[in-house]
Amino acid sequence: MIRFLYLAAIISYIAASFFPQQSFLTVTVSILSMTSVLVSLRFVRGLALVFGLIFLGGGYLLLLWSRAEAIYYVTSFGEMIQMVTLFALIPILSLPIRLGHYDDEVRGIIRKKIKGPDQLYMLTSCMSYFFSSFMNLAALPMTYYAIAPAAAEYPIHDQKRYLSRAITHGYAMPLLWSPVTPIVGTVLYLTGTSYMKVLPYLLVLSGGGLLLDWIFAAHPFKTWHARKQLKTSRKQSAAAALDGTISQKPVRLLHILAAIIILNALITLLDHIFAVSFLFLVSLLVLPLAWIWCLLIKKGHLFLTGVKDHFITYIPKMQNQFFIFLSAGFFITALNVSHIDDQVTGWVNTLIHFTGIRLFLVLLPIIPFVLAFFGLHPAVGLALISEALHADILNQAPVVVTLAMLGGAIPAFLMGPYNATLGMMSGILNERPFKLSNWNFSFTLLYLLVLTLFVQWLFVYS
Repeated sequence: MIRFLYLAAIISYIAASFFPQQSFLTVTVSILSMTSVLVSLRFVRGLALVFGLIFLGGGYLLLLWSRAEAIYYVTSFGEMIQMVTLFALIPILSLPIRLGHYDDEVRGIIRKKIKGPDQLYMLTSCMSYFFSSFMNLAALPMTYYAIAPAAAEYPIHDQKRYLSRAITHGYAMPLLWSPVTPIVGTVLYLTGTSYMKVLPYLLVLSGGGLLLDWIFAAHPFKTWHARKQLKTSRKQSAAAALDGTISQKPVRLLHILAAIIILNALITLLDHIFAVSFLFLVSLLVLPLAWIWCLLIKKGHLFLTGVKDHFITYIPKMQNQFFIFLSAGFFITALNVSHIDDQVTGWVNTLIHFTGIRLFLVLLPIIPFVLAFFGLHPAVGLALISEALHADILNQAPVVVTLAMLGGAIPAFLMGPYNATLGMMSGILNERPFKLSNWNFSFTLLYLLVLTLFVQWLFVYS
């Protein structure tokens, strides 16, 4: 039941995006979104339930206070269905990676080329970065299960911490610019900024973050020379034993690079040609691109089975995302309908005038970071303040604001104990999310410092 309801809401959103002039489709999206929220109440637990109910209660109180017409209690739903659609479809991009067994090539490279823990750390974060730019959350288990068997043969103190930091730090950096990342599409949708205008700066910040990780993060895991000598023979013997069983065609990894380039090129081109939502473009390209890739590696028949399994098993597990995002979207729309957003805009403008734009740009990235500790996804937190930014600061420096918003989402992914990033890594490593969050503390502070300096420089010289 819930699977068909979620799929119906997604399909209605896609249809409404294709035919925006058909108002009945928009109303259908709202009805199905509202129904999805109500049905999800039976399954949602924990903070997602608490914050979702706060959003729903707050939205209905705003509509009552403003004496809104009855129709708005229904049509106010559906604002963030585009986010949920992207969350539902993006994991399909991992199918060709898994079906093509590309992780074998990674293990082969490690056995042949990596000489010590520092090099392994750099490779792990780089591979996580590489996979994240294309597969989003699927990059976390893919990287871990490709690296962990080989990492056990190296003299690494606290291997869980080592792998957690390498994987999450590398994973977080492409979230600044990758078009398959929901936060990128959401922020571009909220600010109305062109992807091509902000992309070069995002790539610089993303690369800088990865370099920062390589410089500072690997060193705490160095061990005494004696221990290194002790394990050298074990590592070499294991490598020799596995050389015959692991694929030795690292050139196949270029398939992933080509897919990333093609996806970004298509999105950039279509975004320039068609006046449709950036999130909609990404959602639309996921299935055909993954299918064509599987056909090229002769896994087309397995792709159809994988997609079917995805919709049967994964979609019903999205009750938290459907509930919290659609509830937040309802609250945001209720703010607009009740015109309370004008007051919020006034408060933010007062803050901007009091602090000045430069100081506010220092505070802006901290907002999604702080809200993450209350269980709010960065996209939700940024959506709540985005309307206020349109009045003043966004008109003066759209690229800088977009960069600050996207940059501020990264600490939330690195340290937010309730988000999907640490939640998934927690399950993989069998450690508490708060412990993983603490492991990322020092790097997050360094990254925030770099982000602040970069945003200030860009504001002054752009």
